[in-house]
Amino acid sequence: MNKYIVILIILIISSTGLQAQRLIKGQKGFEITAGLISDKMPLHNYFYVQAGMTINEKKGNYQLWMLEYSKKTHEFENYVIPVETYSAEWGYSFYLIGDWAKNISLNLGVDGVVGYESFNRGEDTLSNGAVIQNKDSFIYGGSLRLSLETYLADHFVFLLQGKTKAVWGTSVERFRPSTGIGLRYIF
Repeated sequence: MNKYIVILIILIISSTGLQAQRLIKGQKGFEITAGLISDKMPLHNYFYVQAGMTINEKKGNYQLWMLEYSKKTHEFENYVIPVETYSAEWGYSFYLIGDWAKNISLNLGVDGVVGYESFNRGEDTLSNGAVIQNKDSFIYGGSLRLSLETYLADHFVFLLQGKTKAVWGTSVERFRPSTGIGLRYIF
């Protein structure tokens, strides 16, 4: 797996020959990101999907507005208990470093998070009669995101990101690290 990531990064870095104007103030973008919220397997039990808008500001910074769905499972005896989170994020991403042609950049994002968390799809009793003590609840908090962004073409940006959320109002873990990849279309 690491070999494929290294090859992908080398291909991205070697594609720095584009010379279009980039990161112009006021440009908007639509972004879709997917990733893992844990290093556990199988992947379909520990994932997130985001969709959102970006609005470019000065010096490569941008505003970020996202909607996210995430799913993580917990096991109890022979039962799998899904924990699903629906959240909205808004924040700002700061340009840290990049090449002179703005083909590749490293950004740090700071976001606010609000959402709703559901345990076992709202059912509080398992089929064996056990009662789930965790309750559905509204959550709130913030997140930090480090993203490596590169232009694939004049209107397409490829993203590799690592993120951690700190949320309150939940009865499970408060710190939620994740990694993901995404694609942004600039219009």
